[in-house]
Amino acid sequence: MASKRKAFVDKKHCVSCGCCVKVCPISAISIYCGVFAVVESQKCVGCGMCAKACPASVIEIKEAQ
Repeated sequence: MASKRKAFVDKKHCVSCGCCVKVCPISAISIYCGVFAVVESQKCVGCGMCAKACPASVIEIKEAQ
């Protein structure tokens, strides 16, 4: 079975601006307690819109196992 691409957030450097939440077409991202973005990996389709929108460049699209 092929692995799928998913978004991963570097929580240590996330500034919780919410840009990724606004651009996610399937609402797979939320801001946890106003501290960092969290991706629901079951929903994420790996489109990369969040990574492009992130001003801090802390979201990567990677192969998920």
